[in-house]
Amino acid sequence: MTGAARPRAPHLRPSLIALVALGGALGTAARVGVTLVVPSWGAFDTAIFAINVVGAFVLGVLLERLLRSGPDEGGRRRLRLLVGTGVLGGFTTYSSLATETAALAGAGGGDLAVAALYGLLSLVLGVLAAAAGIRVGARLAGRAS
Repeated sequence: MTGAARPRAPHLRPSLIALVALGGALGTAARVGVTLVVPSWGAFDTAIFAINVVGAFVLGVLLERLLRSGPDEGGRRRLRLLVGTGVLGGFTTYSSLATETAALAGAGGGDLAVAALYGLLSLVLGVLAAAAGIRVGARLAGRAS
């Protein structure tokens, strides 16, 4: 059986995978840079906390702007993959959030209340930041129209 060649699924295209990898490397480097500059507040890792909240906000702005500018194809898809999936995926980090929360709780010597506050604030402020980013993205898209 022969048939017309089907185009490769977008998530399997080497060029798009490379964009995600490049963005991930840049985002990870940025995260490491922030963690070296932003001091911790006692046992509270303010750098990871800020990274996750800021990253959620920026992702909200980016995705809303892209959504309102047209279909997820061409340059918009490449930008989403490079910045949204790559850079912001490498910049933000759920694993560090989980590790920091567990470290704050500590086995036998940690502060469970501080750990719970850190985890809860990270999640709640992340959701609020993403929502704010979506609103900002919508306003920016409205101005660009």
